[in-house]
Order: sequence, then structure tokens, then C-alpha cells
Amino acid sequence: MDRFQAVNPIGTTQAQIDEGLRAHMNRVYAYMAGAMLITGAVAFLSSESVALMQLIYATPLQWVVMLAPLGVVFLLSARINKMSPSAAQTTFWIFSGLMGLSISYIFLVYTGYSIVHTFLVTAIAFASLSLWGYTTKKDISGWGSFLIMGLIGIILASLVNLFFALPGLSFAISILGVLIFAGLTAYDTQRLKNEYLHYATRGDELWLQKSAILGSLSLYLNFLNLFLLLLHLFGQRE
Repeated sequence: MDRFQAVNPIGTTQAQIDEGLRAHMNRVYAYMAGAMLITGAVAFLSSESVALMQLIYATPLQWVVMLAPLGVVFLLSARINKMSPSAAQTTFWIFSGLMGLSISYIFLVYTGYSIVHTFLVTAIAFASLSLWGYTTKKDISGWGSFLIMGLIGIILASLVNLFFALPGLSFAISILGVLIFAGLTAYDTQRLKNEYLHYATRGDELWLQKSAILGSLSLYLNFLNLFLLLLHLFGQRE
């Protein structure tokens, strides 16, 4: 039987599932792009206020600003099953704004040209990696545990480096971080695709809406970390 005429247990043809998958991934990327736009706007506008920058980075408030986005991520991940899709989406937009505030320092540290150039390089690399993860026939689900272990490792190394500030360690963290988030971009894209195919056959539309938000959060974090790491490695300072 032609695959476009195949019917799954709830009576949906394969063609409809393929169309739904494309729509779902477009929604994921649209949410991610919207979050990036909010983050960039908040970061730039915040950096233009000398008083705000002094308030944040010359006082203990900087720790609140740095940790607030992490708290929202944990909240969204833990509570999304009890949230409506609109509430989850609003929480995601709040997170992206807080993240913009937390990275506003880059406009004070790096040149505008360097930021734009690194962003474009990141966008091209991200698009290529995500496209490969979406189209490859290779099962890369086994990468997950390895990448998560690597991510935990660089987080711990970064905490150590806060106290010792070793240039060599900082460079190694950035290189490994780029490799790990590049791998996570392809891995998460394939995971989101497989997740959709699983829930679509169950007809769980409510979860698919929330899944798009969680998926955009995962890809957003991969993109943002790739950008910041590449900026740290190659960015020209003011």
C-alpha cells in the first residue's frame, strides 16, 4: 500500500501526519524566533540605559538577573502539564525577556559588528544542524545521555572556573560547549520530530501545543548558548 494512503489506528493518513509534522515544526521555529526577537530587543534596549546597567552589574542584583531565567525554565518544565497552552506560551515570552536582560552585558563588552557577525554565523550553523537532525535517517537518540553528561560536565567546570578564572579552562569549556550544543541541536530536532509522530497517532492535540513550546525552549537554549560561546571564542571586545 502506498504510504500516503496508509491509515493509522485513529484514521489519519500518512499524508496528513506529514503535513501536521511540518506545521508543528514551523510552530516550534516560529515560537523560537519570537523568543529570540524579544531577547535581542530587551538586551539591546537594556544596554542603552546606563543607570540600569549600573544597577544590575554593580550590585548583587546581577545574581537575581542571572538566575531568574533558570528559575522560569524549571517552573515551565515542572508545571507545563497543569498549564493551559496560552499560559505556557506567556511564561515562555517572560523567560525570553528575562534572558535578554541577563545577557545585555554583551553590548557593553563586544563590538556591534562582532555581535551581528557571530549571530549570523550561529544562525547558519544552527539551521544546518537542525535540518540534518530533521532529515537524517540515522537514529541519533543514543546521543542524548552522552550529550547531557557532557553538558553537566561543562556546567560543573564553569562553576569551578568562577573561583579560579583559568584562561585555559575557559577556552576548553567554550570549545566543548560549542560541540555539545551543536550535537544537542541535531538531537533535539530529531527528538521533537519523533515526539510529534508519537503523540499525533494518539490524537493528543493539547499536548502537541505544549510540546511545541517546550521544543522551542530546547532549541532556543541550544541556539543562545552556541551564540554566546562563539562570541566568547571569536568576538572582538570594545
